[in-house]
Amino acid sequence: MKFEQLKIKDIVLITPDVFKDNRGYFYEAYNIKKIFQDNNEVNSEYWKSTDFVQDSLGYNNKNNTIRGLHYQEFRPQAKLVTCIKGAILDVVVDIRKDSDTFGEWLSVELDEYNNNQLWIPHGFAHGYKTLTDNCAVIYKTDEFYNYDDYRGLIWNDPYLNIDWGNCDDLVISEQDTMWKTFKDTFDE
Repeated sequence: MKFEQLKIKDIVLITPDVFKDNRGYFYEAYNIKKIFQDNNEVNSEYWKSTDFVQDSLGYNNKNNTIRGLHYQEFRPQAKLVTCIKGAILDVVVDIRKDSDTFGEWLSVELDEYNNNQLWIPHGFAHGYKTLTDNCAVIYKTDEFYNYDDYRGLIWNDPYLNIDWGNCDDLVISEQDTMWKTFKDTFDE
């Protein structure tokens, strides 16, 4: 397994060891010892203390579907995100007010061929855009989904100026078009 700390502190791209042969491929999608317990490659205060409690699966019929940018305010969720079918542009926004990168975002492509995973600790809004039809995304979380604590940021926030790529014929929920901007949410 390879671990790459990305430009925003504590965000880690994980590339598993994939074993391919004439039948297809096999890889360990999650191994607590390799990823968290025995891993000395990642320097993060969040890394060693993660206990996952929920797996969630999102299936998306159409290319150019946007889900997000979502977070939980009082019971934040750390996530380990994998695209198991199709391809997505996975986006995170740093919403940690005490962070040097507060208000910054990054994106990575996750797909069924690179098998990469994205580790997102507490303190980030998360969303993705499908790059193909028929996408399936699974993520492990260390906190249960809580409807009353569920929040979001508008996907096309002019302050964040996220590069989502082609946004023709978007498929997006009404809810995800109604969230406030970053500045309206976090300016006090």
